[in-house]
Amino acid sequence: MDSSEQRRRRKQSLSKIKLSSVSVKSFILLVLFTSLFFWSYHNKIVITPSSLQSVSILASSSLSVLSSSSSINSADTYRIEDQVRFPDQILLLVSRRAGNDLMIGKNDRLECIYGTSFFNESDSNKIGRVTSNSLSVDEYTDDRFIVRCPLPQMNYLKVVDLVWLGRSLSYYDGDESLWGRNWKVNSWEKVVYEAVLDGETAVVFAKGLNLRQDRESDPTQFSCHFGLGNWERDERFVLTTKAITAAQEVVRCLLPQSIRSRPEKAEGIRVTIGVTRHVHARGKDYELMPSVAKLSNSKVMVNQKKKYELCACTMVWNQASAIREWIIYHAWLGVGRWFIYDNNSDDGIKDATEELDREGYNVSRHMWPWIKTQEAGFSHCALRAKDECNWVSFMDVDEYFYFPIPTRSQRRNKNLVFPGQDSLRHMVANFSSTSIAEIRTTCRSFGPSGLRSPPLQGVIAGYTCRLQYPERHKSIVRPDALDDTLLTVVHHFHLKKGYTHLNLPQSIAVINHYKYQVWETFKVKFFRRVATYVADWKDNRKEGSRDRAPGLGTEAIEPPDWRLRFCEVWDTGLRDFVLANMADPGNGLLPWQRS
Repeated sequence: MDSSEQRRRRKQSLSKIKLSSVSVKSFILLVLFTSLFFWSYHNKIVITPSSLQSVSILASSSLSVLSSSSSINSADTYRIEDQVRFPDQILLLVSRRAGNDLMIGKNDRLECIYGTSFFNESDSNKIGRVTSNSLSVDEYTDDRFIVRCPLPQMNYLKVVDLVWLGRSLSYYDGDESLWGRNWKVNSWEKVVYEAVLDGETAVVFAKGLNLRQDRESDPTQFSCHFGLGNWERDERFVLTTKAITAAQEVVRCLLPQSIRSRPEKAEGIRVTIGVTRHVHARGKDYELMPSVAKLSNSKVMVNQKKKYELCACTMVWNQASAIREWIIYHAWLGVGRWFIYDNNSDDGIKDATEELDREGYNVSRHMWPWIKTQEAGFSHCALRAKDECNWVSFMDVDEYFYFPIPTRSQRRNKNLVFPGQDSLRHMVANFSSTSIAEIRTTCRSFGPSGLRSPPLQGVIAGYTCRLQYPERHKSIVRPDALDDTLLTVVHHFHLKKGYTHLNLPQSIAVINHYKYQVWETFKVKFFRRVATYVADWKDNRKEGSRDRAPGLGTEAIEPPDWRLRFCEVWDTGLRDFVLANMADPGNGLLPWQRS
């Protein structure tokens, strides 16, 4: 996420960069002759075989920037610290040295280079090397960037490097433990990917634990390992603690005493999970999982004097065109803070969220590159929101709260919420002093409503025909009342003892779920499902599940009658309410319409 201070620093730093007119060849000669004494062993290679797959991706380690004098400033170095191979791309985690203010910009040209053996700029042999433009660059944390590279042909998958600002990455010539270098390629099938401080514990997120959905598991089979060095080579710098909870992809461990006493020093410490090999294992009879995770603090510096009464969290992939209507409408209902987890979007979602934030909607975008981890992402968001929000709504950007206008006889019911500005915030505030910690709202699924193209006024005004019976529910929760496992199945969380949930009657509130939109919009869902335990659209498993479109199958081929499907009840309630209360009286435009 970009703060205004980070954007200011980036602009100042980038304005200082002056690319040298010296050619790459001349620069290489200059380095070779002036730095021979110090860099005589600069191109030494260290390779640790990977047990995860038959090929290794060796990432170069330091990224140096040309100054105006064509010399290398060691304070301005970057390096590829970790890499993860996904089914459709290679994700590189690029770190920068402490004190380095130079930022990799989204418009900087970054090239991914693949080869069959190690190479550097002085290589004269270019055979066996291919290049490709990087797919995207994003800020990840304060000191790390994400660079995505396309998958190359398999026979070129032994070496990966980057070229930035005309300079190639090269292996770091120094103490590897200083950087915590992991030389292995990490398969997304098995890797620890996030770690967050939470009080006197660390919450660690891992892919490949293969724990059952919606079930708490035995934590005694897991342990957490903290260290700055390479724990596979030197265990002297590793601290080990036991796990106290485990569920799905989340393991919670006690912090080592040294970190507990000085949590401010814990930022950036590497974490992994140990899994016991046998049921009755003793001592160090465990296997360490590969890890790209570093400890971060769930607490953030906030300026408000008190918590927001109501916040919202969602995970998106390529929803830039939909997020404006969703945020503006729910802000009108009383949502005061937004956490947008970006799951590898490439459609301008960053610009869309920044624009909304500048307009005062208090939106933050958090890069979440980990595919099929919606449950874990929501657990992570609950930790982040705990210090800022009394309540957090977890829903998708195609889901909209609706408060039906009560009939005359219903108005005697004091529990009914009259529709209007801030009505959602007022509703949840009524439960803040009770034992209720989760409010569940029924979803009504809307269809294409006869449309062939996306409605110009937005989904609320455009889609007005739905299925008769509701499907599932979505939840608003108190993050401080969640169970320590953070166990969630997206639709609801597990709560601490002493707390309970409330099922809202449909006469009080419902969620209009614009689930089946025009085919042009709906077919995007075939790319991948975000939930961990939900089969992808092209997978022929669970074809009868409510998570799928009935009768659609596994191919992104538009059925001839798609625009007429899922239409059993015409429902214009929310449309009529929004047009009457939020449209501009002069031109009839809704707040999210550009023109």
